[in-house]
Amino acid sequence: MMKNNVPITRLGKFFGDRDFELEIGMGQEWLIGDMNYTCVLYKIDRNKIKTDDVYGEVLKDGIKFLPPVEFNAYVNIAAPTNQKVGSTKINQSEPGNITISVYNKTLNDLEIDINLGDYIGYYDSENFVRYYTVVDDGRVYSDLKHTYKGYKPFYRTILGSYVGPDEFRSL
Repeated sequence: MMKNNVPITRLGKFFGDRDFELEIGMGQEWLIGDMNYTCVLYKIDRNKIKTDDVYGEVLKDGIKFLPPVEFNAYVNIAAPTNQKVGSTKINQSEPGNITISVYNKTLNDLEIDINLGDYIGYYDSENFVRYYTVVDDGRVYSDLKHTYKGYKPFYRTILGSYVGPDEFRSL
């Protein structure tokens, strides 16, 4: 089957590849140079997962990871929520979910991809990391929000849910 490459000419008269690359470069300069949010991707090695022979469930400590990779992204952490545990009257405060916006160019340059179930570490301070599991990997990014002026998609929004130390212990 032949790959069909169709040039995007919607905005070709006023905006093209050179303009797109310039805008992405300036955005990355701001993100890396000024904001400097750093995340760590703990990607699951799906070829080395150890599962139960009967039901195919992952065994305790059966998840294996590829080497961690640092990447820059824009980070937004939701405010913590105070919820009752089950049907009891005990309140528990949980850290908020994380929203990460990452340039497609960053993912391509580092040769990484973020999938559902992968873990992401984010340093709250110099000596404390909070971990999140990816619950939405942002695969659909053809909407106007994720494209540059309707030209091409240029970033993904990834959502993560907080995980406690019992679920993920890093490497």
